[in-house]
Amino acid sequence: MKALVYEAPETLAYRDMPDPTPAPGEHLIRVQSVGICGSDMHAYLGHDDRRPAPLILGHEAAGVIVGGPRDGDRVTINPLVTCGDCPACAAGRENLCPERQIISMPPREGAFAQFVTMPESNLVTVPDTVSLDKASLAEPLAVSWHAARLALDALHPSMDRRALVIGGGAIGLAAALALHAMDIDDVTVVEPNAARRRFLNDRCGVKSVERHDRATPLVVDAVGFAATRQVASELASPGGVIAHIGLGEDMGGLNIRRITLQEITFIGTYTYTAQDFRDTAHALFDGRLGALDWPETRDLADGSAAFHDLRSGRVAAPKIILNT
Repeated sequence: MKALVYEAPETLAYRDMPDPTPAPGEHLIRVQSVGICGSDMHAYLGHDDRRPAPLILGHEAAGVIVGGPRDGDRVTINPLVTCGDCPACAAGRENLCPERQIISMPPREGAFAQFVTMPESNLVTVPDTVSLDKASLAEPLAVSWHAARLALDALHPSMDRRALVIGGGAIGLAAALALHAMDIDDVTVVEPNAARRRFLNDRCGVKSVERHDRATPLVVDAVGFAATRQVASELASPGGVIAHIGLGEDMGGLNIRRITLQEITFIGTYTYTAQDFRDTAHALFDGRLGALDWPETRDLADGSAAFHDLRSGRVAAPKIILNT
């Protein structure tokens, strides 16, 4: 098969790789659409020790099952593979499974390839009325759906139902869409890039501003740098909630004194549960997350150039989807 292989920092090669072989209980999937995630970019830049070269990246995928009783079924892929037996899995918190694996991280190769293998339980059937490009968005949307659900569960009933999202990339946009789908009408996205702000306002129907200085009950940090954590610490209302998704850098930024004295809840959020993924996929299929017509599409063979353009800040769209 052909695959886009991470070979060294800022080096990707489109080349031949061995076809994967499904293990018992797994399906072979012909990948059609796969999105570029921020974690793929971290690995591309050499900033993720969990993803050493050489490696096939990519985990936001949809495609068609090849062979077996489900041959020809169109599916979107939950890339998080868990043990199914530990206390976390038994509690429906599969994202905390100590044995969890994700495609694009050893020992599982990713989906920037013509084929990938996945367990039956990780596949959600895609209706014929939904494109596989759109279906591949289920994964990043599920990340933000999970964060929005946890944040709203933690928000005191007395608080105003207003939210601020820091960062207008795919995860920030997805957080805004998830919050809207959960009946939060007043959502503002802070995004410093002017072209992306225009894109969010004009194409995505999301209110986006360059800066925001109003205290807000629910703040989502979809970037995860010290500077954005500082903003989140400053703008969360007393008694409010900060949901932290981004992993831009590990340390710094939180105003622990203010978080403590103002009793602000800070929630770290990681991926999604299996139920979150299914709920997100069905919200996507039902149109509750909007038209989802904002990604830019390119060929997998041109993936290296897509990463370079993202690295250079030349992409206004919040997401690039690569078609195999």
